[in-house]
Amino acid sequence: MSTVKVDFRGMLGRFDLNARFEVPARGVTAIFGPSGCGKTAVMRCIAGLNRLAGGLCSVAGDVWQDEKTFRPVHQRPIGYVFQEANLFPHLSVRANLMYGHPGQSGAAAIGFGEVVALLGIDRLLDRSPRHLSGGERQRVAIGRALLSQPKLLLMDEPLSALDQMTKDEILPYLERLHAALELPILYISHDITEVERLADQLVLMRHGAVLASGPLSKLQADLSLPLALSRNAAVSLDATVLEQDATDGMATLAVSGGQFLLPAEPIAPGARRRLRVLADDVSLARDTPSRSTIVNVLRAKILEIRSQSDHRVTALLGLGQDGQGARLLSRVTQRSWNELGLQPGLEVYAQVKGVALVRREDPAA
Repeated sequence: MSTVKVDFRGMLGRFDLNARFEVPARGVTAIFGPSGCGKTAVMRCIAGLNRLAGGLCSVAGDVWQDEKTFRPVHQRPIGYVFQEANLFPHLSVRANLMYGHPGQSGAAAIGFGEVVALLGIDRLLDRSPRHLSGGERQRVAIGRALLSQPKLLLMDEPLSALDQMTKDEILPYLERLHAALELPILYISHDITEVERLADQLVLMRHGAVLASGPLSKLQADLSLPLALSRNAAVSLDATVLEQDATDGMATLAVSGGQFLLPAEPIAPGARRRLRVLADDVSLARDTPSRSTIVNVLRAKILEIRSQSDHRVTALLGLGQDGQGARLLSRVTQRSWNELGLQPGLEVYAQVKGVALVRREDPAA
């Protein structure tokens, strides 16, 4: 499998960086962690803006840096999107988009018309950047980066300067890029909701070091990592639509080991959707629950637990009677845990009070 390999270790000024990971050279990989943990330092090393002796960076087998090689920034085929759009105010949107285009002969891998359509900026082409909203400016900046024909797109907290309403406006366009392009994207964020919505892979950082890297859902469900024990702990599940009831709009979606029923916009059977389930929205029962307003009750097995300092227990569940299906997290009080006699290995019923659809396969649908 084609991958992006990164290994940067050493001092950048007074900052000690220890970042080593390997992720697929396709889809979205989020680099996540609190402010000051080294996310941007890693990105700058990948771009060649910072140089660490002995560092390694290769993309799909193309070595950009190792012990013998160091390509300067202008020789690395990257697109870089910053927190601020930084458009040229004296140029039109069209001219801004084409500014970084290499202008090589032959068909471009990512065409102008494709970028304009994916980002929904066809009506903006003749405008000045001064007359664009924050979300529109950032979409143009993303388009400019894509039209430089990169082999890797770097996005350094591209939504952090935007208000929540504008973030909600631009996120569907990022989802559309994810669905339409094979281009690998490294996406920096300290906002876990963005990560859960966009990412396939996750690189988790703390204090300049990589704690773990791998598929998003796997790291979310790892009780040895801080995500699973955080206040908003959740798992992301990629599901397939089985059917939808036209009378009440409820859709049935399948994941490994179970099915979810939830209200949704019209979705065709076979479509893929992402679900987000909070640990606090999953309660446990030893016996078959009686009639209630909770419609999602799934067979599961308790696989592992962690007791927390606030007198609560976080349990890792495997869906299905054998526990071999998708993973869920459940957070319950220590009292409830003790009263029900819960323990790893027990078969239980997971009562899911809330399920969110967080990513659509095609935002234009």
